[in-house]
Amino acid sequence: EVQLVESGGALVQPGGSLRLSCAASGSGFTFGDYAMGWVRQAPGKGLEWVSTISFNSRTSYYAATVKGRFTISRDNDKKVLYLQMDSLKSEDTAVYYCAAGLFSDLRNDLTNVPFWGQGTQVIVSL
Repeated sequence: EVQLVESGGALVQPGGSLRLSCAASGSGFTFGDYAMGWVRQAPGKGLEWVSTISFNSRTSYYAATVKGRFTISRDNDKKVLYLQMDSLKSEDTAVYYCAAGLFSDLRNDLTNVPFWGQGTQVIVSL
C-alpha cells in the first residue's frame, strides 16, 4: 500500500514562510520512478494544481499564482517531497495535498493521478 504523508501545515501571517513535506512509503512504490506534485484546495473551492517536479528533479512547473514564491524539490534518497512557500498571501490558505503519478497528469489531468496524501492545512492570516 502506498502512503503519502504531508506535514508542515500551520497558521502563518501574511508575508511569512512555511515548508511542507511529503514522506512516501509503501511496498511496490519506488519514489524515484514517479513525478510528484502539490495540489491545494481552498475553502469552498475545487482542487487547484500548484506545482509539479519530474522524477529526477530536472523539470518543475508552477501555477502562475505561486510562481516566484513557491519552490518544489525532492530528495529521492529520503523519499520526501518538499514545498517551500515564501511571501505567503491570504489566498494561499488551503489544504495542500501531495500526489504521485505521471508528469503530464500532475499538470493537466488530476483525475488520472493514482496516489494522494491526506493533506495538510495551511492558514495565512493575521
